[in-house]
Amino acid sequence: MANHVSALKRARQTETKTATNRANKSRMRSALRNLRTALTSGDKTTLDTTFRETVSALDKSVQKGILHKNTASRYKSRLSARVKAATETK
Repeated sequence: MANHVSALKRARQTETKTATNRANKSRMRSALRNLRTALTSGDKTTLDTTFRETVSALDKSVQKGILHKNTASRYKSRLSARVKAATETK
């Protein structure tokens, strides 16, 4: 355990930031999971809305420093290809 006042403060800040980062990462993963389940269900209307929500969550995770911008771009590209393929076949 930290003994100095500055180290105690840094420990408190780390706990707060860790909780925030965990919540943001969880929100992003949930959005990805929801999109993948929508892809398997094949419902076109839910697929479109879920895709928009997922892209928004990915962009927000880039802004908050959870993901690198190229990683989010790669996710969006691959997911959009899957969404396009799913909507064309239906």
